[in-house]
Amino acid sequence: MTETTYIPPKVWQWQAGNGGKFANINRPVAGPTHDKELPVGKHPLQLYSLATPNGVKVTILLEELLAAGISAAEYDAWLINIMEGDQFGSGFVAVNPNSKIPALMDHSVNPPQRLFESGSILMYLAEKFNAFIPADAAGRAECFNWLFWQMGSAPILGGGFGHFYAYAPEKYQYPIDRYTMEIKRQLDVLNRHLADKEFICGDEYSIADMAIWPWYGVLVRGGLYDAAEFIEAHTYTHVLRWANTIAERPAVQRGRMVNRTWGEPHEQLHERHDASDFLLKTADKV
Repeated sequence: MTETTYIPPKVWQWQAGNGGKFANINRPVAGPTHDKELPVGKHPLQLYSLATPNGVKVTILLEELLAAGISAAEYDAWLINIMEGDQFGSGFVAVNPNSKIPALMDHSVNPPQRLFESGSILMYLAEKFNAFIPADAAGRAECFNWLFWQMGSAPILGGGFGHFYAYAPEKYQYPIDRYTMEIKRQLDVLNRHLADKEFICGDEYSIADMAIWPWYGVLVRGGLYDAAEFIEAHTYTHVLRWANTIAERPAVQRGRMVNRTWGEPHEQLHERHDASDFLLKTADKV
């Protein structure tokens, strides 16, 4: 495939409309675009999010904490519709100046603590409740190795491969080839690592699994960018085994529903304020 060579100008100028599917919310400056306070529910933990892979990381952890009997992890989850620009409201920007989901406020401490960046939220909650993080120093270091591997690698999957393969207004061979090669390399890294391990950190299910699964686990299971066949997902047998194991966990299934606004109606829970909210969706399915 031949592409028209792009010669960058001496000074780049933003043009409204750049960015394909996300052009209406992309801009080269930060800060709020409108005044809008965030709602606050009855629980100490207030989550503001959307069920993208980064958002799902946090709702999976919260649901796993509750399933483990940690009632202090009860939370309210409020929908932030990024396609409508909710992330640029003044209240949300005050919690996350980077205007990205997820964001969390912990009102159990004084003053309330803001959290942004999904990896930071996972670490904070795991340490706060002393759960899903190895207790020994070596295990803890390995968990953080893979947590930060995900934080560094997934932008290549989302902003690189996902954008050019699924969302770009035009498909060009070079970026698709470039990012597909890197995603297959990343999957090979995971596949080799999981060859003799049940979970990312060995026998212990941890926040490393919860961070990696919504991106790479969902990808190989065919739920991300509809790209499983394209990347030959079936060849990453150890990743698939691990991905399917985690997908069977009830807390993971609940976590995927929270702040979800697409898919089958029974798979969506736009807001979550109590465990009984899931029972209502189950009743809808029946």
